[in-house]
Amino acid sequence: MNELDFYNKIGKKIGWNFNQLQVTAEGQKWDFYEEVKKHCKKTDILLDIGTGSGENLIKLAEDFHLLVGIDQSPSMIEKASESAVNAGVNNVRFFNMAAEHLKFPAQFFHCIISRHAPFDMEEVARMLADDGIFLTQQVSEADKLNVKETFGIAQNVEENDGKLKQRYVAELEKAGFTEIHAYDYNATEYYQRAEDLLFLLEHAPIIPNFGKNETDDKNFNTFIHRYQTDKGIRTNEKRFLIIARK
Repeated sequence: MNELDFYNKIGKKIGWNFNQLQVTAEGQKWDFYEEVKKHCKKTDILLDIGTGSGENLIKLAEDFHLLVGIDQSPSMIEKASESAVNAGVNNVRFFNMAAEHLKFPAQFFHCIISRHAPFDMEEVARMLADDGIFLTQQVSEADKLNVKETFGIAQNVEENDGKLKQRYVAELEKAGFTEIHAYDYNATEYYQRAEDLLFLLEHAPIIPNFGKNETDDKNFNTFIHRYQTDKGIRTNEKRFLIIARK
C-alpha cells in the first residue's frame, strides 16, 4: 500500500484525529497552534498544508480572517468539509490539492503552516506574501525510538536524527527566508492502555505494514511488558519546530 492509499484508508475511518487516545506527555515545550496564533494576526489569510481531516484548522476559525486547508487525500478533505459544515464556520475552506502544485494566486497568504505533513518549499515561498510567516512542526527521526528498537527498525535512527530539520532550514535559506528559528523537544509519553498504543500503530506510519508482519504481535507484547510503568506505557515524542519569515 502506497502512502496516499494509506492516508485515504485512514481518512475514511477516523480522519486524522487521535484525540480519543488516553495519553499524557511530560516535557513538551510548545503547542503548535498556540505558536501559530502568537505569530499570525486575526486579519491574516492562512494556508494549512496537509490539513488532514481539518479538526485543528476549524478550531482556529475565530482567530483568522480566512483559513484554507489542503490535503492530497480526497477522503480527508471530504471529512474536513463535513466537519466545517457541522461546526457552522463560514471562513474555512478545504481543497483536495497536492502540496507540490498549489493552485492559488502568488503571494496570496500571510501565514502558511504545515504540521506533520510534507510540503514543497518553492511553493510555500511562491504562495507567501512579502513579510509573511511560515511555521512547520514535524516528527523527528528519533520519535518513538524504543518502539522502533523493539520492532527492529531503529538502525541508524539516532545517527540520522536531526537531518530533516537541517535540510528544511537549508531549503528555507535558499528560498530567501530570513529570521529562521528552529527548536526541538524530546518529551516522554505515557499511553494509559495497550489499546491506545495499538490504535496509534495501526493508524500512523510508525511501523511499516504494522499488523501484517508475523512478529508484530510478539513485538507489541514485548514492548508493553518492557515499558509498562505506574504512569502508563512509556515512549517518547520527538518534534521540531521551524518559524521563518519571508
